Amino acid sequence: QVTLVESGGGSVQAGGSLRLSCFVSGATESSSCMGWFRQAAGKEREGVAVIDRDDTASYVDSKKGRFTISQDNAKNILYLQMNNLQPEDTGTYYCAAGPSEYCSRGYWRDVRYYPMDYWGKGTLVTIVS
Repeated sequence: QVTLVESGGGSVQAGGSLRLSCFVSGATESSSCMGWFRQAAGKEREGVAVIDRDDTASYVDSKKGRFTISQDNAKNILYLQMNNLQPEDTGTYYCAAGPSEYCSRGYWRDVRYYPMDYWGKGTLVTIVS
């Protein structure tokens, strides 16, 4: 059983930065695709970024250049560094884990049909203008 616990959310002004952390336990080969997802109020959950065991990262186009996903395998922590935050980045951010093909085949981009297997409870990020 994979357990994911997020931290690092908060309220910041537009243009500011935050770093989210996800503490991972119980990860296996079948959950090697790790990622961050965002859900705004009243909207569907959407993928933000994923990273596989070889540290290959992929991002949703709207976050490229501003967000960076990384992982510390020794400490079992997944990070999301978010810079130049904008009001449209507001939402609850979830850490998730799934099979490797979710990263390699891009399934993570379609959360409705390919939901990740394991989810954290989320951390709220609010950007004020």
